[in-house]
Amino acid sequence: MTWARHASPTIEQGRFAEARANERVHYAIQNRKAALTVAGHASDAQDCANLLAMLGLDSVDENGTIKVPAE
Repeated sequence: MTWARHASPTIEQGRFAEARANERVHYAIQNRKAALTVAGHASDAQDCANLLAMLGLDSVDENGTIKVPAE
């Protein structure tokens, strides 16, 4: 029995890499918007820091991506 392949593994890997990159961009934009919304509604800097920490956005960099601590 033979298996027919419609796409090479390289093309499939490229598609998955492109999808992951698009997802990172999407979440970076979403995180940046959320952080800006929280900052706009916070009563002061401490309130803003607490709210961002609650949402897991306390380590968002200037591009809107969440910084992952080095292991």
